[in-house]
Amino acid sequence: MSSTAILEVRDLSVSYGAIGALKGVSLTLSEGEIVTLIGANGAGKTTTLRAIMGLVPVSGGEVRYRGESTHGKRTHGLVREGLVLVPEGRIVFANLSVRENLEMGAYARRDGGAAGDYEKVYALFPRLKERLKQTAGTLSGGEQQMLAIGRALMSKPRVLLLDEPSLGLAPIVVRAIFEAIEEIHRAGVPVLLVEQNANAALRHSNRAYVLETGRVALEGTSAEVASNPKVKEAYLGE
Repeated sequence: MSSTAILEVRDLSVSYGAIGALKGVSLTLSEGEIVTLIGANGAGKTTTLRAIMGLVPVSGGEVRYRGESTHGKRTHGLVREGLVLVPEGRIVFANLSVRENLEMGAYARRDGGAAGDYEKVYALFPRLKERLKQTAGTLSGGEQQMLAIGRALMSKPRVLLLDEPSLGLAPIVVRAIFEAIEEIHRAGVPVLLVEQNANAALRHSNRAYVLETGRVALEGTSAEVASNPKVKEAYLGE
């Protein structure tokens, strides 16, 4: 493993009954990187993230985070260690206010630095500061996605996993979300990004993996992957 790799997936396999969802997936994420996973629906992208977080049982292979196997660790323990997932679907606590949602992100922290991190989230997503007392379920889809990311940031992630952050959002909001991802990356948090919008994902990442039916079909720098004729035809509309 590279000395700078903070997350490594080695030959990971996951099955749902008789169906093999992941068939030996391997990938790495290093400090200072945004790495993206692209592929068709059902290719195994979300399952990869869920397996990394211990949310689905693994039938083979292993995940290593900061040089140690995550085998046997519970999801909430991984979050406390800084491995944080923003799941697909803009999942927020709908009946709580924006501020209360952010507080839920910080509930397990013991470092005393949460106060300053609220201000960082507000700087990243000014709209959230305008709506602190608003019930999260009444926010727009884009605002809910901002809140889901902001809540994850309040957990003080050392690695951020993002599952389809732009799904179903208007183009102007998609741009804002990707600008925020770039800013999170500049602040020193490596990002593993699952994204249906392959064009945007490849523009805003360092390296890319293409998943097809549970396997890594292609990997390389994002520029290399974007220039691949099969990728252009299948995912970039060219």
